[in-house]
Amino acid sequence: MRAKKSYGQHFLTNEHYARQIAHSLQLTEAYDYVLEVGPGQGMLTKHLLERSEDFTLTVSEADQDMVAYLEEHYPEISDRIVPGDFLQLDLRRCFDGQPFGLIGNYPYNISSQILFKMLDNYALIPEMSGMFQKEVADRVLAPHGSKTYGIVGVLVQIRYTCSLVLNVGRGNFNPPPRVESAVIRLVRREEPLVPDERWGLAKHIVKSAFGMRRKMLRNSLKSCFPAEVLAEDFFERRPEQVSINDFVDLAMRAELS
Repeated sequence: MRAKKSYGQHFLTNEHYARQIAHSLQLTEAYDYVLEVGPGQGMLTKHLLERSEDFTLTVSEADQDMVAYLEEHYPEISDRIVPGDFLQLDLRRCFDGQPFGLIGNYPYNISSQILFKMLDNYALIPEMSGMFQKEVADRVLAPHGSKTYGIVGVLVQIRYTCSLVLNVGRGNFNPPPRVESAVIRLVRREEPLVPDERWGLAKHIVKSAFGMRRKMLRNSLKSCFPAEVLAEDFFERRPEQVSINDFVDLAMRAELS
């Protein structure tokens, strides 16, 4: 069965890496369920099923051909295959509101959208791990001051701590992607750096700042702060010079100004 470009499919062929990814979920005492996104031919699935004592596995697959393949080759999960687009899935209904781990060799064409969906449902997801295009993984892990520091990294780091599990070369896939890949692990913070009621405000500030990346905050955040606040020296910075904690402070101040 051939990979389909329309689904961003590149099948991992390295068994050792597949097992490492499956075992990168470590907080299994915090949840009883795991949702795998884009299982394809089940390279990761079979290693996750080996951990059946740790959690119950459900998979989300958009490609109907792959759904049929999984039903044939992994009949033990045939009643736990959720067909359709993961981005349209109501995660609150997947496990009756119970927490779950999120994992996958994520389709590269929607990987950033998957991260944003995770963030909007973070109360349900204590832990996430899986394969991303290395460029996306680098953005998630990026410290302030780096060229890859941006919207996705700041927002993810407000709600999760992030670590690199391993880098994966193109030769470990069929067909080989044009880019390098990396596996990362995200662990939900005990308390998010920005409280839930200010999350929308934090997103607006971060997106406004990096939407005008070459501009000083004084110009990019006009919609968020009054002129007397924007006159402060701090707002002469550009967004890559603003730390995660600085963005948290901005989110807290904006509502009060």
